[in-house]
This record gives sequence, C-alpha cells and structure tokens, in this order.
Amino acid sequence: MIQLTFGFGALEAELWKLLFVMTRIGAALLAAPFFGAAAVPVQLRVAITGAIAVLVCAWVPVTVPPALFSVAGLLAVAGEVLVGLTLGFVLQLSFAAPIIAAEQIGGAMGMSIAAAADPMSGAHSPALGQYFMVLLTVIFLGLGAHLTWLQLVIDSYAALPPGASWIAPERLQMVAGFGGAMFTAAVAIALPVTLVLLLVQVLSGVLSRSAPSLNLFALGLPAGVLAGIAGLIAAAPLAVEQMADLSAQAVTQAAEVIAP
Repeated sequence: MIQLTFGFGALEAELWKLLFVMTRIGAALLAAPFFGAAAVPVQLRVAITGAIAVLVCAWVPVTVPPALFSVAGLLAVAGEVLVGLTLGFVLQLSFAAPIIAAEQIGGAMGMSIAAAADPMSGAHSPALGQYFMVLLTVIFLGLGAHLTWLQLVIDSYAALPPGASWIAPERLQMVAGFGGAMFTAAVAIALPVTLVLLLVQVLSGVLSRSAPSLNLFALGLPAGVLAGIAGLIAAAPLAVEQMADLSAQAVTQAAEVIAP
C-alpha cells in the first residue's frame, strides 16, 4: 500500500493513515499564532497533533493515497501542508493587527525604542505590542475561538478531501485580500490613542512657538508618554470590543477559506 512495509499489515496501514492526517493538523498548528509559539515545546505540539489526528481518523472518512512515497503521494502530502499552513496563516494575519497598531502608537508616544522578545515568534516587538497580544490572546481563548478554529481544521477534511484537492488560486487570493482587513483593524485599534497624541503634539508645537525659551524635548516627550498612557486607559473598553471583533473575524475568514 505505502511501498514501504514492516510486516504489521493492517496496523501498519493505520499508522501511515495517522501520520498522513497529522500532516495537515501539524502544519495548521505550526502556523497558528499561539499553538505554534516559540514558547510551546515541540513535544507538546506533536502530542496535540496526534491526539486530534486520532479523533479525525475515528470521525472523518479519510482516504490515504495508495503510495505515499511516490510522486502522487508526495504531492498529496504537499497539498495537506498547504491547506494547514493556509488555515494557520489566516490567524497570523489577524494577530498581526495589534502589532501594527502598537508600532504606530509607540512611535507617536516616543516609545518606539522600547522593545521586548515576543514569546509567540521569538523576535523583538514593541512593548505595547506585548500588551495588545496578551489582550487579544486572552479574549480569543476566552471566547472559545480556538475551539471553533480547530473545528474548522477538522471540517476542512470534508471541504477539501486529502489527496483530492489543493487550495485553489482564488482561495489564496482571498487570503491575500484578508491583509486589507488586517490593516483596517490596526487603524481602528490605534486611532483613538493616536488622535490624543496628535492633539498633545499640536499643543506642544503651539507652546514652543509662543514660548521659544521652553525646552520642547524636556516637555514634549513626558507629555506624550503620559497622554499615551491616559489614552490607552480611556480606550481600553473600546480595545476589548475591537479585539473581540478581531477574534470573530479571524474565525470567519478561516471558514471562508474552506467554504465550498
């Protein structure tokens, strides 16, 4: 069946089926923002992938290619990887919106140099980005959106049968179009605070023109930081609503990718 046998018959066939099913699920978890975080051990990620794959094998009829190590079989595995990465990348687009908003707010506050290691990707990101990422992750998990996304990964086996279909070009174009929604969400998150900071900068400019003897750098930077913190506190309820909408939007976009 697989052109590589160890003499265990049906048990061996089930093992290859399990590994084949784990390909799409593992790729989706790897590309997802919190499941694929650098802080998550690889062993835990593989264990979650295997547990979900066992349930998929029991619930969903999956047809394994007759020869996984042939050209057709390897193409089927590549198709599975592409489907999984696409479903995870949709979440990455939604989770990138707060980082973009934090960069805009931090630049206006004069805190663009304040950066920390992002536990999700391991790269450096703005300090405010960590705040927004933690807030979005808590809301995303609190709403149960991660369970809905995992259900969509399982449903993708019916919408996109393994080995029988690839991600169509129009679906990939749809994923690229989700980038526009990401920038729109980033602007909506950053707009209230940046508006407050703009007013503070305009006021600082007026003061510098009316009283040139004032040290603008000694006055403008602390005022910008204080105004930014006050703006973040005042806009916190609105940010929570925007994060909830962003979580729902991420799941909706993932559902559109696998929609028939």
